[in-house]
Amino acid sequence: MSFRSGFIALIGRPNVGKSTLLNQILGEKIAIVSDKPQTTRNQILGVRNLPDTQLVFLDTPGIHKPRHKLNQRMVDGALKTFNQVDILAFLVEATGMPGTGDRFILESLRGVKKNKYLIVNKIDLVQKVTLLPLITEYARECSFDEVFPVSALKGENVEPLVKSFSGLLPEGDPFFPEDVITDQPMRFIAGEMIREQVLKRTRDEIPYSVAVWIESFKEDPGRPLVRIQGIIYVERDSQKGILIGKGGELLKKIGTEARLEIEGILGTKVFLDLWVKVRKNWRENERVLQQLGY
Repeated sequence: MSFRSGFIALIGRPNVGKSTLLNQILGEKIAIVSDKPQTTRNQILGVRNLPDTQLVFLDTPGIHKPRHKLNQRMVDGALKTFNQVDILAFLVEATGMPGTGDRFILESLRGVKKNKYLIVNKIDLVQKVTLLPLITEYARECSFDEVFPVSALKGENVEPLVKSFSGLLPEGDPFFPEDVITDQPMRFIAGEMIREQVLKRTRDEIPYSVAVWIESFKEDPGRPLVRIQGIIYVERDSQKGILIGKGGELLKKIGTEARLEIEGILGTKVFLDLWVKVRKNWRENERVLQQLGY
């Protein structure tokens, strides 16, 4: 039996469930999720192995109208994947007809000579009779090879989707060893788990003004313990005060929840030391964006 392998890009507007779908496909959490748009800033790679297929997924930042240089880099990175993969999987929400952002992506997809999927997510939130008019409207704008209604959160119809992907990938050797689930280093994932907790516990502009830098990530040679020192950057002094909270209470909660998430991934105890620092207008600074990995 021949082996198949290839790349699938998960694309769509912010907050349509791309990261939730990736985590569901992998059976492990490698991409952070929140109810706030633009949660995913970097392209996240995840690997799913079947007996005769290796599927490499790229979870891309949500495509939106950029307001900062950071956002422009995010959108450019997502659009670049269009010609770098074997399958483009366009995620949309079942809860509404295509909007301006969806139509921009549809227009971008028309001229791309790749296998294209329309994945209608969040079907657990709607009546099934509403799906056909929605699918018809999207199909009117762009030709799709397959259409899959799914619930990424509940796993509904996700495994049939994975099997369908595998049938369209080209024959070839695996790109990664069987025990690899992502190419992201643990430093990066630890930073994302910290940022996820900031997203969950703050509002207004703060979630979008935050970047996390892992200053130190060291295994304790004497016992099963990883020591992590992280810096949470914000753009203004007022944001720093809010993030720390009265008596350091909010920062402590962020650190505790992030530590538990990181321990679950690493399978070992973690000592997490967090600091908040101000780096004014970092989202507009090309040098800082590069330093922070964007």
